[in-house]
Order: sequence, then structure tokens, then C-alpha cells
Amino acid sequence: MDEKIRKELKKKSYGLFGDSGAVQICHWTKEALRGKEGCWKQKFYGIESARCCQFSPCVMWCDNKCLHCWRPIEMNLGNKIQKIEEPRKLLEGIIKERKRLLSGFGGRKGINKKILEKSFEPSLFSLSLSGEPTLYPKLPELIKEIKKRKAISFLVTNGQHPEILKKLDREKALPNQLTISLNSPNKELFEIWHNSLNKDAWEKFNLTLELIKSLKGKCRRCVRLTLVKKGKNKNANLNEISNMEDKYVKDYSFLISKAEPDFVHIKGFTSIGYARNRMGYDKQPLFEEVKIFAKKILKELKKTDNSWKILAKDKKSCVLAIGRNKKEMKIRTI
Repeated sequence: MDEKIRKELKKKSYGLFGDSGAVQICHWTKEALRGKEGCWKQKFYGIESARCCQFSPCVMWCDNKCLHCWRPIEMNLGNKIQKIEEPRKLLEGIIKERKRLLSGFGGRKGINKKILEKSFEPSLFSLSLSGEPTLYPKLPELIKEIKKRKAISFLVTNGQHPEILKKLDREKALPNQLTISLNSPNKELFEIWHNSLNKDAWEKFNLTLELIKSLKGKCRRCVRLTLVKKGKNKNANLNEISNMEDKYVKDYSFLISKAEPDFVHIKGFTSIGYARNRMGYDKQPLFEEVKIFAKKILKELKKTDNSWKILAKDKKSCVLAIGRNKKEMKIRTI
């Protein structure tokens, strides 16, 4: 990793380990340390926000440069990672670095010491911090290391490497929950929105959707939509671009049906981090707007499967979950 990038990430409170690993303490973990309400994952799935480790095995490497991404796509190192840490060493390093970051909260006012002490041992490892985790060549071994710790693993992917997901299945190393980001309803918008390095990005993405369908019963499967509305700033370059127009509802529903996931997360874009330089606050949809759009997708899905329904919602995080069975949402934690 370039030293300039390393310094920039440290300035943003990333904890770095080795040549490609990174961890960060999110807002909701900080809130949980104060005894306050955790994030939507805690509300939906029962996972303690204070014990969530959001990390990346390849923090600055990704196939795509998505317009809405709040991570530093401007410093993207591409999709050819050269040097990595071994899975066990990487996981131990990430845990140690996370503990170092958390330890700094010990002297702060309002911190619950018991929650802080418990937070040092993560119950959830979410491979969703930055970069594309399926670029990490030893991903099956890494997920197995998480399982050895009797912890939950969430994997969020852009869907550009279906061959890696097949490998995870083949080696019995699927995560507890697999999430694919679905931010564009058709090929035309996909190419504009994701700026992928792969010429066949749309085709790879659709192969991944089909693969997710085939993993039914092997792991929890989720499709995630991050919605961005048209902006009001006439001088902004991305003012007119939006992925939540009514004309896209049928296309989204078709792609969701292709994957047949257990859950669909429909959430609103937030103009934070590096995304603020691309899209302003006027591009953020209100929770009511996201809910209205989610209901339109739900109505379309129910035409072929009437069991779809809204399972959960969280206004603070501007997200809803739709699926078929609310009882299946809660997940075991240590």
C-alpha cells in the first residue's frame, strides 16, 4: 500500500494491519459503548453493535468505483492485489488493532466499562469496510478462521467474482450471511454507476445473482439496494443521476427474483465520507421516500410470490428489510 494512502487512512481513524488489512470503529459501535441504541443489524438480527468488527482483508482494492460509495474510491488500487497476510495472522492482527482503537474509549465520559470490556471479543466479523473482499485470495481460510472463533461472518460483495463464491461453497467456507450489492437495475445504469474495471461486469454480476439462488439452505442470502435520488443542486455533475425512479421497479424486482434471497435490504444513501465530494445531502432520500419505493418493489415481488412482506425497519439508519419469514431474521451469537 502506498505510504500516502496509508497516512490518509490513519487520519480517518482506520486501523491498519500488514499490507492490505484494515478495521474501523463505526458510529454505532461508539454509541453502543455508551449504552445507547445500536445499529440496524442489532435491531434486525440481534447482533450486539459493540461486538461488531467491520474490517477488510484488502482495504483499497476493488473492481468498481461506485458513485455512491462513502469509501475512498479515489484511492482505488485496482483489482490485482500483490501482497497479503496469511488468514490467521490477518485476523489476529485485525482483532489486536481493533482492541487498540477501542481502548482509547476507556477514559471517555459516559462509556460503559462492562460493554467496552466485552467488545474486545467480536461476535460478528463483517467483511464490508472498504474494498472488495472476494479479491482476497485466501478468503475460504479466513472465513474458516472466523468460524473457529465461534463468531458470525457477514460477507458483502459487488458480485464480480462468482468463481470465488463457488470456491467458498466447494470448500464449505460460506459465511453466515452473504450480501450482494444491487445498486443498478439494468446494464446501462450499471456501467455508469459502478465504473467497473471489468468489461463483462454486468454479466459477472448476473452470474452471481444466479449463484446466490443456488446457495439456498447453505447460508443466509441477502440483496442490498442503496438508493440515491435526483439532486437539487443545478451545478452538480451528478444532479440528474438516480437509481430510485419508478421506471426501475420492475427491473429491480426481476433481479431480486433471479437471486431469490432470504432478505432484501433497501436503504437510503447517506452523504458521508468521500461520497460528499461526489453527491451532496440533496441526493439523500428521506426514510419515507425509501419506504414508498420499497413498497413498490414489494408489490411487484408479490405478483409472483405473495409471501413477501416488510420484516423490519429502522428510521435512524434509513433502511427496511423485506423477506418472507420474520422468525428467520434473528441469528445466533456467542
